[in-house]
Amino acid sequence: MGRMIAVAYDPSARYAGTSPARIPRWGGKEIAMQIVSSDKSLGTDPTRAEHWPVPRRQAWFAFVMAFLLMAFDFMDRQIVVAMFPALKAEWGLSDKQLASLTAAVSITVAVFAFPIALLADRWSRVKSIVVMGVVWSLATIACGFARSYGQLLAARAVIGLGEAGYGAAGGALLTSMFPAARRATVVGGFLAAAVVGSVLGVALGGFLTARWGWQAAFGVVGLPGLVLALLFLLVRDYRTVPLTDPEARRLGVRGVLRGLLGPRTALLCYAGGALQLLTVSTVYVWLPSYLNRFHGLATDKAGLMTALVLVLGSVGIVLWGYVADRVGDSSPQRKLMVPAACLVVAALLLSVGFGAMPPSGLQFVVIAAGGFMMTAASGTVPAAAIDVIHPGLRATGAAMVAVVQNLFGLAAGPLITGVLSDAFCLVTALSIMPLFCLASAAVLMAGTRVYPAELNAARTLASMTMQSD
Repeated sequence: MGRMIAVAYDPSARYAGTSPARIPRWGGKEIAMQIVSSDKSLGTDPTRAEHWPVPRRQAWFAFVMAFLLMAFDFMDRQIVVAMFPALKAEWGLSDKQLASLTAAVSITVAVFAFPIALLADRWSRVKSIVVMGVVWSLATIACGFARSYGQLLAARAVIGLGEAGYGAAGGALLTSMFPAARRATVVGGFLAAAVVGSVLGVALGGFLTARWGWQAAFGVVGLPGLVLALLFLLVRDYRTVPLTDPEARRLGVRGVLRGLLGPRTALLCYAGGALQLLTVSTVYVWLPSYLNRFHGLATDKAGLMTALVLVLGSVGIVLWGYVADRVGDSSPQRKLMVPAACLVVAALLLSVGFGAMPPSGLQFVVIAAGGFMMTAASGTVPAAAIDVIHPGLRATGAAMVAVVQNLFGLAAGPLITGVLSDAFCLVTALSIMPLFCLASAAVLMAGTRVYPAELNAARTLASMTMQSD
């Protein structure tokens, strides 16, 4: 067993060589930190970019289980968008009310993500994930018994309560098990499960709604998720990196926030990710209704066409995350330049596709191409934020990403689109929303100025807190 060493850390040393104007204020307190003893049987240097913190078999098993549960997470979340035409016809709902059924999940996630992630950091990430999966699966099943808009809205909010900390805890679990050099690719693959689940949710939602009604569809996707959540107990848990001295423990929420908001890269990643998701969430939520209203497609066919765009988005997350990892090896700022360039292209394709082209096969190809490009930041941006945050706050840092992205991205995007659609028309709304990708690209480019220095500072901190035998 290695001996735990608490190292007094001077925050100003973290930014040695950095312009004083760019050094965040940390309140003047020294924070003593320690790192949990590494597995000496691996015989590798924990500071190396290719170091495996746990045996590879355990890491990949955890990835598979986390991937599958994330897929059911978003299957339960997204299935409702394929039901919009049926719900609109049955209950006479406005576009704003329809959008609120997706926003309810995202808002609840934003409200509870931070405290639940703190609990996961301090208790058990695996056990926390099991509880979350059980809650959102039962709430999904309950949606099938709703008899009014209010009841369905309440059940959807409970889904968000269950899902609140999963992205943060799952992402932190995986980043602790894989080498730093593979982090963006692994996080991108994990988050790609969200798109896979969305694909299945939209496709199955349309298929099941057309044949057996929307009530049955909720039960079909809720039951398997419940079983998988219980099976997650097979994933090996691990101890997180704690704060050790009494002064550090007394920092509380205020000290944690300083740790999360201090690095400028993290702030820019929070904002850039949210702006990107304003567009992504709009396309994923409203494309089935657009195809139903303007292409004349039935619910099941509209769901399948939307599922194709979601598949392309999933491929985009992994591919662009891999590209960002590769080009970022030699020049860290390029890790943010790659998604920024892709978002500019996505904004042009989607705005032209929805706003300047008549409904046709060619128009759908342009929209699908935009869907492939618009997800480029989904894996890279959270990974970049985690890169500059202390390992002991990774789940909490991922929760901060989730709070901002869910509240200002996933929740706001469909709602803004619904309001614009009720005021003007759905085509106008879908033509405007892609412009947020341009704003996201600008924010990420600003991040390229500070990311390299803050990344080096974070790596220096990791080496300072190494174990000794």
